[in-house]
Amino acid sequence: KHYQSKSFSFPPLIPGGADDNLIEGGEMKFVCKPGARNITVIFQPLLRFINETEQNMGSPGLAKQCQLRTFLTYYINDLFLHQVRTEINKEIRAVSKTADPLKVLASADTMKVLAVQRPLLQSTVVVEKSIQDLMTLMQDLSAYSNQFLEMVCDKLKEYKEVCNTSYRGIVQCEEKLTISASWSKDEDISRLLQSLPNWANMAQPRQLRQKREDEEDFTRAAFAKESEVLTGNLGDKLIPQNEILRDVSDLKALANLQESMEWLASRLKGFFINLPHTASGSPGSDPQVTNESVRSRDQILQTLTDLSRAFQDIADRCLLVLHLEVRVHCFHYLIPLAKQGNYAIVANVESMDYDPLVVKLNKDISAIEEVMGAALQQHKFQYIFEGLGHLISCILINGAQYFKRISESGIKKMCRNIFVLQQNLTNITMSREADLDFARQYYEMLYNAADELLNLVVDQGVRYTELEYIHALSLLQRSQTGVGDLSTQNVRLQRLKEIICEQAAFKQATKDKKITTV
Repeated sequence: KHYQSKSFSFPPLIPGGADDNLIEGGEMKFVCKPGARNITVIFQPLLRFINETEQNMGSPGLAKQCQLRTFLTYYINDLFLHQVRTEINKEIRAVSKTADPLKVLASADTMKVLAVQRPLLQSTVVVEKSIQDLMTLMQDLSAYSNQFLEMVCDKLKEYKEVCNTSYRGIVQCEEKLTISASWSKDEDISRLLQSLPNWANMAQPRQLRQKREDEEDFTRAAFAKESEVLTGNLGDKLIPQNEILRDVSDLKALANLQESMEWLASRLKGFFINLPHTASGSPGSDPQVTNESVRSRDQILQTLTDLSRAFQDIADRCLLVLHLEVRVHCFHYLIPLAKQGNYAIVANVESMDYDPLVVKLNKDISAIEEVMGAALQQHKFQYIFEGLGHLISCILINGAQYFKRISESGIKKMCRNIFVLQQNLTNITMSREADLDFARQYYEMLYNAADELLNLVVDQGVRYTELEYIHALSLLQRSQTGVGDLSTQNVRLQRLKEIICEQAAFKQATKDKKITTV
């Protein structure tokens, strides 16, 4: 028995139409309120009905396409997909085209529902919800999954550009990047920073990390490597204000962007990981069309993977910029302290105040700490501030070469500067910040006369580099009277070299003896 083709009359599927009043009464009864998305509920059973109808139309093997399929295809391709795209565009545009999308955060209620620890951008939440909606539609209308995935790609590409533009709006001034952004973009610097243990540690909870016997030395060596690269990259140039991010709200915006991009990347991975590699086609589909669909599907999935990675890259870049920005602030304030400050001072109450540059740096660090604590998860907060004491110590010790002269009162003032910096950092990191003890002891070493300093190296062992000792001796030569002429200084420098060589040889011999004993 064959079914005869019948023409079907469909009520309007757009909500709010003229026929809405027919729901309650009238000649035509509706089983539900008309709406475009009703198609998602009836699509699969309707498709089965269409297939069954077509199989029973005409001669066996010569199935015709019924009018209902024609209407369904037309409706989804020409009306429904367009409407979905329009709705999503409107939602995303509403949150991403605001004056400053990085300053508009999701509400506390939204954060609670999403179970996130730190604020997210409202635009990111809306984009994620839109993508989730498209993924649901893709499951409901599986025969059109590629079209929905292409929509996902388009929306994510657009949003990626919005985020990149917003990022550049913060870190770029008159076509020039801030130093921190420039460094984060430098492949050598970013590769080094991401190879250090403090970066890798962020991905692993402290309790799960493999413990090393030399953990402290290992970490300190990593901080030393970072300090060396940053100091070497900057040199001794003074940093103008327009090359740092002075407004703490900009740093907050970067932190919010970082958390949002990382969250979005994670959500996208969750969406895409279980996607089938082939789209569900209608029964009886053309094999050639099916093969093209598979190729298209693979390309789409690769694009989605790349986009997910791109959002994570933005997150990583933001975190590197924040990490570097705090360090650039240290250079900005501490290099002029040595180059332009007067430390050949006579003791009086005013001269013993903390250096204004140190006060400003402490104020900056505290303001950044307050913002980062609220905007970033704890492990990222630690990443920004851990190792900062080592860098400050390096800058201060390296700064000894730039002082014209230094008096005992100047040395005392430097030690007070170091102490107040150490106190502030200790309150932030909750650690001793022993590297700043190292810097303080370096300046305390300058209380000695030049020849006494050499004796100190013999007694205490080599604690600083040869160059750092040379800078100390040179500063004493400039600052103290009765220390001899240049030839006398050269004799001291030669003696310094001999002491360092002797100490190194003794240390190596001791090490070899231990190995032999074992």
